Order: sequence, then C-alpha cells, then structure tokens
Amino acid sequence: MTTFTIPGLSEKQGAEVAEILQKALSAYNDLHLTLKHIHWNVVGPNFIGVHEMIDPQVELVRGYADDVAERIAALGKSPQGTPGAIIKDRTWDDYSVGRDTVQAHLAALDLVYTGVIEDLRKGIDRLDDLDLVSQDLFISQAGELEKFQWFVRAHLENSGGQLSNAGAKTEKAAASRAKKKAAAK
Repeated sequence: MTTFTIPGLSEKQGAEVAEILQKALSAYNDLHLTLKHIHWNVVGPNFIGVHEMIDPQVELVRGYADDVAERIAALGKSPQGTPGAIIKDRTWDDYSVGRDTVQAHLAALDLVYTGVIEDLRKGIDRLDDLDLVSQDLFISQAGELEKFQWFVRAHLENSGGQLSNAGAKTEKAAASRAKKKAAAK
C-alpha cells in the first residue's frame, strides 16, 4: 500500500477523492459495457443510425474510465477495474433490456444516463471541497455525457417536448412506455 498522495492533499483527503473516483470508474466500466450491449441488441427502424451513434459513446466512456483510473493511481491508490468492482460499487440494477427496438433501448438508456449523470454531479459537489483537479475532470465528463443523453432524448421527444418514457422508474417500464407510444403513432 502506498503512503503518498498528490501534493497539497492529506492522505485522508487523497483516499476520499480516490473513493469518489472509484465509484465513477465502476459506473463508466458498467456504462461502456451497457452501451455495447445496446449496440449489439438494438433492432427495427432507425437501427443503423442508433447502432452507429452508440460506438462513439462507447469509446469516449472507455476513455473516461482510463482517465479516472489514472487519476486514482496518481493519488497513490489502486484503481479497481474488475467485474467484481463494478458489482461492489453498484447502486443500480443490471441493464434489463435484451434484444429490442430502438425506442425501447433508448428509453431505457435515458434512465441509465440519468443515474450516471446524477452520481457524477454528486461527486462534483463533494470534490468542490476536496480536489478541484478531480472536480474539473468530472465537470468535463459530465458535459459530454449530458450531450449524449440529449442525443438519446432527441429520439424520445415529441414535438411538444414530452419524452415517451416520462415517469418511468425502471428501464423495463421506460422501454415499455416508449414502445407503446411508438406503436400508437
């Protein structure tokens, strides 16, 4: 175990920052796997557009995981990138939609992005008192994730600004609502 951290932080502060970063690392590893799952399992009209929209998101999120892991290492801690770490750090359910339509997957993905972004913003708030460099990393990542969520929501939004998955609390419920609204058109 190392006995150093970044200059200007106490070891206790460094450990707390690393813990916040570790939760994001696990979320990013889970998110990029979820995005690939969607990429492989999306079907129906607009398949190719969504299939191709997902891969750049996967690559960017993988890069975020790498950036966060390297920051953890710079803090003198060991980043955990294993499946066990994802499960240990999880405060969310495993992605629940299999082979399904564009609308179903995007409605579920919208909820996934909401959860990741909400957790990232909590980290941003906490890092304000601990480490502005790590906070800056999270801020830049949050902006891109919010843009990706906008891409997803553009497929779910009607001309009145309502989302087809509005009010859904689970991925399956979001997928079901979006499919029903798409079928009703």
